[in-house]
Amino acid sequence: MYKNLAGRAVLALAAACFLSPVFSQTQAPKEPLKIGFVYVTPVTDAGWVRQHEEGRKAVDAALGAKVKTTFVENVAEGADAERVIRDLAQQGNKLIFTPSFGYMEPTLKVARDFPDVKFESITGYKTTPNVATANARYYEGRYLAGIAAGRMTKTNVAGYVAGFPIPEVLQGINAFALGMRSVNPNAKVIVVWLNEWFDPPKERDAAMTLFNQNADVVAFHTGSTAVMSAAQERGKLAIAYHSDMRKIAPDAQIVAVTHQWGGYYTQRARAVLDGSWRSGNLWGGVKEGMIRVGDFGTKVPKAVQDEVLARQKDIAAGKLQPFRAVAADVRDNEGHVVIAKGAQLSDDQILKMNWLVEGVQGRVTR
Repeated sequence: MYKNLAGRAVLALAAACFLSPVFSQTQAPKEPLKIGFVYVTPVTDAGWVRQHEEGRKAVDAALGAKVKTTFVENVAEGADAERVIRDLAQQGNKLIFTPSFGYMEPTLKVARDFPDVKFESITGYKTTPNVATANARYYEGRYLAGIAAGRMTKTNVAGYVAGFPIPEVLQGINAFALGMRSVNPNAKVIVVWLNEWFDPPKERDAAMTLFNQNADVVAFHTGSTAVMSAAQERGKLAIAYHSDMRKIAPDAQIVAVTHQWGGYYTQRARAVLDGSWRSGNLWGGVKEGMIRVGDFGTKVPKAVQDEVLARQKDIAAGKLQPFRAVAADVRDNEGHVVIAKGAQLSDDQILKMNWLVEGVQGRVTR
């Protein structure tokens, strides 16, 4: 009898151990968070998409097995974008980054059908409970690059190859001109509009046209490295944008205005993982580490480098605001006062910018 009772006790203990979560070996590992990225151009060695790809890699490095990231490249804005974003949502991605202004409306449309998916519209401005927006204050870097250009030009003429006349691009042109003229009041900036974000042959031709108009330094707001290559070819100077482009233009590059997305992307992925993600609208710049100026070329004197880096610290500390009129009124290139002496543009005014500052040759075409 005692033998049978002992046997039953052993069996009961074994069963309890098997059923107890403490002893269970059958718990399924937690699935990684699937994150999708949509890119408007191919992934190249440098440029807008390259910086977002570096941001994706930073997420992988920081979060490891907790996430599984994927990307789709060379996706045109519009119907193609909606199709790709929808496919990513249907494939189980719970966080989707869409870094291009033209992706905003397709993102919002897909988000309505997938309320349990979180979307990040980069450079967009419309939010919903499951769509957040983020952008960088690129104009802060442009102002600093303008200081470098103003010190380095010998002809007092800079060229600017621009994509589309949207506020973000106008902010950059105006900040660049203001930075340039803050150290070189005789400087002027000639703008060529492409109405394209990524067209290397057109970008190159525009740069060559500007060099033929006496520009000895060029800046650009397009997606390839073609302007840098053109400057290298012609023995001119150039401002790299998005990425450090010294590999492409080792002699031409003065400085690079680089975009740093890894910190923001990692933060937002962590928020989804821990359940703290909320929609919002972040506009970060030098202070937040989203914009950085550096990567000086070999032709830039140390005094110029030190000056630019000092002004970068001033921006981070809030001591310098590119769109603040300190000594005099700021006028547009048609003579109208756009920032009165002692005044500073609000974020709302900056985001709605539709003018070109004095010293810029060009028109805002729609």
